[in-house]
This record gives sequence, C-alpha cells and structure tokens, in this order.
Amino acid sequence: MSEQKASMSITGMTCAACATRVEKGLSKIDGVSDANVNLAIEKASVRYDDEATNLEEIEARIAKLGYGFVMRKWYLMLVG
Repeated sequence: MSEQKASMSITGMTCAACATRVEKGLSKIDGVSDANVNLAIEKASVRYDDEATNLEEIEARIAKLGYGFVMRKWYLMLVG
C-alpha cells in the first residue's frame, strides 16, 4: 500500500451541506481512507491508497457530485 495525500481547490460550493456532500462522496471511493473539505477556503484534502484509486477517479467523483475543481492543482505528499 502506498498512501498519498492530495489537496485541491473545489468550486461551486455555497454552503456547509455542499462541503459535507463532497466529503461524503469522496469518502465512499474505495481506497480513500480520509477526506476533509473546508468550505471557507474551498479546499478538499484526501488520503488515499494509490494502488486502489487515483486522482482521475477522485476528480470524476467531484464532477459527478456537481462541483468543479481547479484542474491539476493537486498538491501530493507522500504519507509515511
């Protein structure tokens, strides 16, 4: 298992319910161990196993939920 952490800007969130929806949606992806969304700064942080999922799947889930994101503004950090 290779756990990674990524953060990205989310667009289109207007309330706490939006942030909760994104957070829950990301948490349901196989391989995601933790997802946090901060409405005030419009950012999502995700810990995931890169052998089980990838950034494209995470981006697709955000889009499917009806929100946008700043393309490829992921900040990747290896979690040790």
